[in-house]
Amino acid sequence: MPTPVGRLRLAGDEEGLRGISFQNRFRPVEIAEDPERAREPFREVIAQLETYFAGERRGFDLPLAPEGTPFQREVWSALLAIPYGETVSYGELARRLGRSNASRAVGAANGRNPIPIIIPCHRVIGADGSLTGFGGGLAIKRRLLELEADGRQARIRDTAEASLFS
Repeated sequence: MPTPVGRLRLAGDEEGLRGISFQNRFRPVEIAEDPERAREPFREVIAQLETYFAGERRGFDLPLAPEGTPFQREVWSALLAIPYGETVSYGELARRLGRSNASRAVGAANGRNPIPIIIPCHRVIGADGSLTGFGGGLAIKRRLLELEADGRQARIRDTAEASLFS
């Protein structure tokens, strides 16, 4: 699917969405013989991603079926708890998991997240606030964080305006 951060390839089955991969120069796009037929099982995923990129969605309600070790799944679950528009460090995420000395392992599990954007691994940054590795590249990570920051500011403005007219 085309998005503001480039083409995304979706993978899934009857259990749910299993993967999203960035289709950049390192991972070329494979064109389906019948693009509409290939999109059909992913209609809801596509619709939710489109509203996310339009700044109208802050969370996803989709069946997810990522495959990974128990530790990776624990980390990915913790990623889902990071609020829209916020970031945490790898060390903070490790502390939230009760594994304060495991920030490198948390980073490795974060890097293996098969469903980026929806499982928001882009919200994890370095302890000094720097952007660190991301499967789609740092430019895409920066764009996702900017999108969420813009959406968060709009939400704050909308709340303030609503309170003025209440």
